[in-house]
Amino acid sequence: MLDVRDDAAIAVSGLHRRFGRVTALDGISFSVGRGEVVGLLGHNGAGKTTTIRVLNGLFAPHEGEVRVLGLDPATDGARIRARSGVLTETPSLDERLTARENLAFFARLYALEPARARTRVAELLERFELTDRARDKVSGFSRGMKQRLALARALLHDPELLFLDEPTAALDPVAARDVHDLIRGFAGEDDRTVMISTHNLVEAQRLCDRVLILRQGQLVAEGTPQELARRLGRSARVEFELDPDQRQRAIDLLATTGHVGQAAGDDVVAADGVSREDLPRLVALLAAQGVALYRVSPAEPTLEDVYFALYGAHEPQPAVDSQDAAEAQP
Repeated sequence: MLDVRDDAAIAVSGLHRRFGRVTALDGISFSVGRGEVVGLLGHNGAGKTTTIRVLNGLFAPHEGEVRVLGLDPATDGARIRARSGVLTETPSLDERLTARENLAFFARLYALEPARARTRVAELLERFELTDRARDKVSGFSRGMKQRLALARALLHDPELLFLDEPTAALDPVAARDVHDLIRGFAGEDDRTVMISTHNLVEAQRLCDRVLILRQGQLVAEGTPQELARRLGRSARVEFELDPDQRQRAIDLLATTGHVGQAAGDDVVAADGVSREDLPRLVALLAAQGVALYRVSPAEPTLEDVYFALYGAHEPQPAVDSQDAAEAQP
């Protein structure tokens, strides 16, 4: 039986989904609290797109239980979609229409009252800095402007839950930063929840409170990057600030412990591969041997460190990519 937390926006237990002989999701379980920004990570074929489609009621599970906003997507998909927004990697806007016409059209699909629709369209055009281009056809918009308009469209009906698929794909750094700010602003309002499917590990680390890492249909890790690094025993880079005259002595002492120290400035020695447990021992050794330390700075492990610890440099793909299989279904 699914154990749904009171604050859960999404709860999944033992979810299986197959496409012919391809297992896209293999018994995954997780929950997402209201107000969280959660990243869904994994190589192509890991099951990210299938997961989002199951959560939206577009695919039914073969096994397992799912609740989204307290509803079962298999039977209440339409009600879930009325309360959630989706931004796909491709904006899929009608480029023959203006920005205002695109939003007005979707406002009608969401059954917004005409007066409310006009107000909401104007608010979102202003919020996404598109008011000056509201009467221009979308065909003349830049990639970043189209992505902002697509995000505005996803927010038209004031959703409680937002699904984002590669929200900054192909955007320049300035446009990507703007989208990041908009996502964080949305998530900070009224316990709204965001799930982001992305290949961009830097983006996920910047935006997400927590990440879920899928590998060939299985959930192999979840938590913050720091939690995952500790759980996996990932090592870190540490910088020791010291007297320049003692730099070589510190490098030689670190070598006796199996750590390779290297100069990172006149008065800094850096060592890679230092675990959390190693650090006190290294500091004690240097101090005992008369090396005066003015600063010890361990670098936080990155999400990239964790991701490649799980995946390795290369990941063999399944014979049939589960995302391709998913998209082939009606």
